[in-house]
Amino acid sequence: MAVPMLTIVDRYHPLSVTKAQQPSSPKSRPRNPRVDREFDSARYSTRFIALKFAYLGQRYNGFEYHNGNKTPLPTIEEELWKALRKAHLIFPTSSTLTEGEINWEGCEYSKCGRTDRGVSAFGQVIGIRVRSNRPPAKQGPVSNVDTDTTNSDGNIETVSAPLDMDSMGANGPISALALADPTLDAPLSFHSIHDEISYPQLLNRVLPPDIRVLAWCPVPPVDFSARFSCKERRYRYFFTQPAFNPTYGAAGLLSNATNTSTKRRDGWLDIQAMNEGAKRFEGLHDFRNFCKVDASKQIDNFERRIFLAEIREVDHASEPAAYVSGFGFREFEPSSVPNGVSHMQHTGTNGSSPRVYMFVLHGSAFLWHQVRHMVAVLFLIGQGLEPPEIIDGLLDVEKNPQKPLYEMAEDAPLVLWDCIFPREGSASHEDAVEWVYIGDQPHSSDATPAKGHGKFGLGGVVDDVWKIWRQKKMDEVLAGMLLNLVVGQGNCSVIEKGLGDKTGGQTASRKVFYGGDSSRPRGKYTPLLQRPRMESVETINARFATRKGFNKTEETCDTGFRKFKLLQEHGPSD
Repeated sequence: MAVPMLTIVDRYHPLSVTKAQQPSSPKSRPRNPRVDREFDSARYSTRFIALKFAYLGQRYNGFEYHNGNKTPLPTIEEELWKALRKAHLIFPTSSTLTEGEINWEGCEYSKCGRTDRGVSAFGQVIGIRVRSNRPPAKQGPVSNVDTDTTNSDGNIETVSAPLDMDSMGANGPISALALADPTLDAPLSFHSIHDEISYPQLLNRVLPPDIRVLAWCPVPPVDFSARFSCKERRYRYFFTQPAFNPTYGAAGLLSNATNTSTKRRDGWLDIQAMNEGAKRFEGLHDFRNFCKVDASKQIDNFERRIFLAEIREVDHASEPAAYVSGFGFREFEPSSVPNGVSHMQHTGTNGSSPRVYMFVLHGSAFLWHQVRHMVAVLFLIGQGLEPPEIIDGLLDVEKNPQKPLYEMAEDAPLVLWDCIFPREGSASHEDAVEWVYIGDQPHSSDATPAKGHGKFGLGGVVDDVWKIWRQKKMDEVLAGMLLNLVVGQGNCSVIEKGLGDKTGGQTASRKVFYGGDSSRPRGKYTPLLQRPRMESVETINARFATRKGFNKTEETCDTGFRKFKLLQEHGPSD
């Protein structure tokens, strides 16, 4: 039976539909524009943690930020605030934050050290309350759980034993909990490390590359404060040997302050004398002659305890600028050189290329600019301008109650190396806080690695720091190669063969080193104890108190003027 043509055409009519008439596929449908929704903090629980982080300080105006005080460079605290806010990790309770304002209210924030402009830190610590992955409690605090293990949200929160074992609560001692102990995680089947936000990795994605979070503590001790719980702060100040480019020939040979028969070339430091002076800092001393007085704090107790102070050599590979091993640049000139060996090749104990040393300093606490003042005096000792005994003289505040005028050392080589939180009363100086470093495995043998890992590989913290190191290393290599090129151009017979000195005798002007990239000419040197003195601490404090219009009372001595005024205007912050 024949099928009508019309039916066939009608049956296949859909095939003749144009492409424009066909319904669009799911892939080609336009996406809805992204809507930035307000972050609902009520949906999340929080926990109190500690963070350990590092930063290179040259691009920053110090650590601390003050609202309303505009600085030429950003501060570390600003960058931390912005990163924590961008990652939605903190929920400040203040509802009236203006642009450029920082308010840590409600975050239980504390900081260990307040480094100055240009100073770096490799072990800075803060305590802070942050957002957690732990499911929020549905019915208030869990019963039969010590109140010290629940936070303000009513959620279970793991804690460690207090650093001060004598300060126990009314409910008796709190047992220490290991990081992988599931005692308090079990009710919600939540592991405080495996299931938690990878805080270091998350923050490192939003922080500047020269600020890196290195570790976090999931279970800080009870009543932990990054400032008040820290009982030891460790600093290191780095310098080269020679400290600056030595002056060639006889003009660079200078008499030592304690041994006039020995002439040391300028630029080279007497490391042994510096170490002898450094050891005199150890113990409990009044450091009013080794700091800058902040009258606003009305401090009248300048005693600080130093646990360790010494000079150490930094292990390093061979460096550029080896020309300082040559004739006319060495620390001491040898009386003779073997035949056939040039002065550049003859490298005895004092003929090595520039080495790097560090002043290692451990103390309970430090005054404003104290470390840089201590280093400045050690450099004067190393240059033979002062004897090591000058340390004892400046520490004797009965004989020298007023600080002599002198410059402190430069900021760039100083590093806050670590912050230590030992047990109260412990004779050891070991950190009692249990840190989880990036890439660490959990303590339990059957546990899987912590989320993120993040130490090695693409995006890892090692890769991040490598990029910074390589950039600085290339700068160092190129500058060193250029230095060697300039020294090696033209007539090099003076350096290579030691043809004698034609530069004349010692000049009247004296170069003085303060830790910077070069020395400064200072004319005839005046010993510290013969210099003009600053006003006494009592005079400085009294003048400030009078100018601000308040009588110095016991309360202002304890809190300082700034905090005293704040308490008067706004009341306690806690």
